[in-house]
Amino acid sequence: MDPAPDMSLTASSRAGGGGAGGPTAADDSREPPPVSEYLDHLAFERGLSANSVAAYRRDLRDLVAFLRTRGATADGATAADLEAYFTGPGGRGAATSVARRSSALRGFYRYLFNESRIGNDPTRPVRPPKRRQSLPRVLSVEEVEAVLAAVRASGDEGRRDLAMIELLYGCGLRVSELVGLHMADVDLEAGLLRCVGKGDKERVVPLGGYAIAAVQRYLSEGRRRVLRGRRRDELFLNAHGRPLTRQGVDYLLRRRVRAAGIERPVSAHTLRHSFATHLVRAGADLRSVQEMLGHASVATTQVYTHVSAEHLREVFLESHPRARRRRSPAGGGG
Repeated sequence: MDPAPDMSLTASSRAGGGGAGGPTAADDSREPPPVSEYLDHLAFERGLSANSVAAYRRDLRDLVAFLRTRGATADGATAADLEAYFTGPGGRGAATSVARRSSALRGFYRYLFNESRIGNDPTRPVRPPKRRQSLPRVLSVEEVEAVLAAVRASGDEGRRDLAMIELLYGCGLRVSELVGLHMADVDLEAGLLRCVGKGDKERVVPLGGYAIAAVQRYLSEGRRRVLRGRRRDELFLNAHGRPLTRQGVDYLLRRRVRAAGIERPVSAHTLRHSFATHLVRAGADLRSVQEMLGHASVATTQVYTHVSAEHLREVFLESHPRARRRRSPAGGGG
């Protein structure tokens, strides 16, 4: 889970003030001025979401820590420093993580260069290591049905969870989009849902019949009971009538997945991946899937064609009599 973004840096703290006693040892965990100024630029001028700014903060803090081991600073780094970073800690992990770090660093140094804080952009000659893109983990249709069946069998307390999972899988929502839903965002009569995704981009997603029925039942029999006459605009609430959090969704989903007999890790994003993969396998065009997922580029959505192709390959290898070359019997031949 992402840690809560620290947006509390004040002008005095960025200038190095630590109160009457001056800076303390804890200041080592703070961003240096060029980094904190760039984060403010992302938040207040470019309007990036708190989650996006938090991701940039983590990546730039990691870079600063690495540069410190080389006796370099964020605004004094050279191309050789950045090459070393990507050869080392910056090049580890999933391909998406490496790409995100590269994007964070390039944006940061482009900002410093445009603001005349540095004489040249050290990221220009740097080529981060290419890593094989891992395919997203998905559930089969049968596994999704098993999770939903386990929730339905749980009685009254499962109404909210059933509505939640139907929206995650039926609409391909991110967990942040799910917990950000308000009552006015769901039009059950028209079968449409409005959500706000990355970069505060708004999109409208169609609701399927199962999702509509699950949300209707949750609103009439579950949510009303939790509120006990109080009023809340948020759609999904916890047992105390407060808005459901990302951590709450993660806990509830893990619990429901275990009840369905699925042992491997499953997150809200697994359901989003499953939504897209099942659409592509069923013949949905990529542009439509892109719109429903809220991807800025169809290139991001194309990963689901690879997932679908891999699935077809597995089916072929398991099913076709001449898909695998059989070994000759011992002593046979001639």
